[in-house]
Amino acid sequence: MVIGACGLICSECEAYKATQANDPAAIESVAAKWREEYGAPVQADYVWCDGCMTEGSRKCGHCAECDIRTCVTEKAIANCAACTDYPCAKIAAFTTAVPQAKATLDSLRT
Repeated sequence: MVIGACGLICSECEAYKATQANDPAAIESVAAKWREEYGAPVQADYVWCDGCMTEGSRKCGHCAECDIRTCVTEKAIANCAACTDYPCAKIAAFTTAVPQAKATLDSLRT
């Protein structure tokens, strides 16, 4: 299982799965889906991702703008569950919208 900085399970993500399959058609399908879902001009090169915390890997375009990933990287920890400040306001706001990420992080803390 590959877990992102925020507690999302990367290995369950359609972008991650398409990247691991090295499937450009699946990547384009994810990009098209995200364009529709988010109303944003998502291109295929934005989608390729090996997991946000996997070193030396391809990162989806969101990784560059993710404050949670930046924080976890600066603290040199695996994810928010390993942080002494967990849950901070930043991750609490995110997990309010994405409760499954909170459940993952909480399970890693026990």
